[in-house]
Amino acid sequence: MNSRSSNSTAFRHRLTATATLLAAAVGVLGAAPATAARAAAAKPPRGSAYLGIGVRTHGGAAGPTTRRPLVTQTEGVDVSSYQGNVDWTTLWNSGVRWAYTKATEGTYYTNPDFAQQYNGPYDAGMIRAAYHFATPDTTSGATQADYFVNHGGGWSGDGRTLPGVLDIEWDPYGAACYGLSQSAMVNWIASFVNEYHYRTGRWAVIYTATSWWVQCTGNYGAFAANDPLWVANYNGSPGTLPAGWGYYTMWQYTDSGPYVGDHDRFNGDITRVQALALG
Repeated sequence: MNSRSSNSTAFRHRLTATATLLAAAVGVLGAAPATAARAAAAKPPRGSAYLGIGVRTHGGAAGPTTRRPLVTQTEGVDVSSYQGNVDWTTLWNSGVRWAYTKATEGTYYTNPDFAQQYNGPYDAGMIRAAYHFATPDTTSGATQADYFVNHGGGWSGDGRTLPGVLDIEWDPYGAACYGLSQSAMVNWIASFVNEYHYRTGRWAVIYTATSWWVQCTGNYGAFAANDPLWVANYNGSPGTLPAGWGYYTMWQYTDSGPYVGDHDRFNGDITRVQALALG
């Protein structure tokens, strides 16, 4: 082979390699919008969040769920619009004695099934209450606390109504911590629980998962002084609790229970549930 044909062959090889690299690059660049579109499509619509929406996704459900003896535990459930019209009599007959119903989310959503889901357990003989799904990226904590109280999240000293719940967990619509720093998240939660206390005279229960709490608040411990803890963990035990709380008041132990998905245990017998209701 002479030098001219050798150079020509080498040039063709370089062209082929360059074309291959360009095709690969175009393929990668072309895939990015499709991937982004799929990610956007996977996000649920605003208003569709519920207690524990991120627990299974973020590792709170690995391994089997074991049922512990209900010696000093009282069975409860939590519901949202996903459950629709709930058969409260069947739940009562199965041993459920308390229930929380989603009332609000942010300042843009109220549960269309709230009346049946909030009054139904009361009529069946249960102790009931409401919860609020927090969206700290949309409005302030105090603003959302007011919205919650104004739309079913209040408290009455009738012995049958528990204090309201702040459901603070992974953002199902975006970044886990709603774009807030740990200190900003702590301030947002404080704004909510302080306003709720001002409006109702009760400290809100805080529902969360330990891994989220560590990530998004820096494992802040001072709320334990006033706010009861409702911890989420589907691994068969409540697991390690967030800082400050020496015990949990409630534990969401599964999202696949009988009759409705989300089942919970109150850390005490029915007299302790009544005591929290009475304040």
